[in-house]
Amino acid sequence: MIRPTPLTEPRTLPLRRWIWPAMLLFLAACSRAPQPDWKLTNVSGHLPDLAFHLTDGAGRPVTARDFRGHDVVLYFGYTHCPDACPLTMTHLHLVMQKLGPLADRVRILFVSVDPARDTPKIVGEYAAAFDPRAVGLTGSMNEIVTLAKRYRVAFTRGPDLGHGAYEVNHSSAIYVFDSEGRARLLASPANSEDDIAGDLRLLIGMEHPS
Repeated sequence: MIRPTPLTEPRTLPLRRWIWPAMLLFLAACSRAPQPDWKLTNVSGHLPDLAFHLTDGAGRPVTARDFRGHDVVLYFGYTHCPDACPLTMTHLHLVMQKLGPLADRVRILFVSVDPARDTPKIVGEYAAAFDPRAVGLTGSMNEIVTLAKRYRVAFTRGPDLGHGAYEVNHSSAIYVFDSEGRARLLASPANSEDDIAGDLRLLIGMEHPS
């Protein structure tokens, strides 16, 4: 009869069983390019590339390809938002100011989650009022829902407040894409202007080394 080995009994593996995996890990670590010291959350490889079909402030159809060559800061909100949206857009404007001339390489995309009230003209003027490099985008509800699901953004219309007024509860994440449209960083309004601007500088520097 074979007596079971107690769970607490130490077990050893032959040398060849563990040295090869250890060597692979070592070689992988040596070959991996050093990563910048990001202040924001690095989402490279974890979120899909930037892709959408929407309408800009001039009523023209636009896609993510229209912004290739620029790093993109993407935020979802709506023009009747009483607090979070104007505060976040002001926050991003100050980030652009901190970037100085590098801000010309960046575009802020403000996507409305309230297409019933946010016409192309309204959302376009709203975004541009905060920063000249901010672009307001809207579209059909299906187009916006598709884009929101792509980046796990949640939004729901609140109860009627009378006279056609209502609020829209929405996520407050800020997404950063590189000039090729790849998702790179995730921020929130709680991140400081210095942290967001600093990471954008790093990203731009990686794409345009001096």
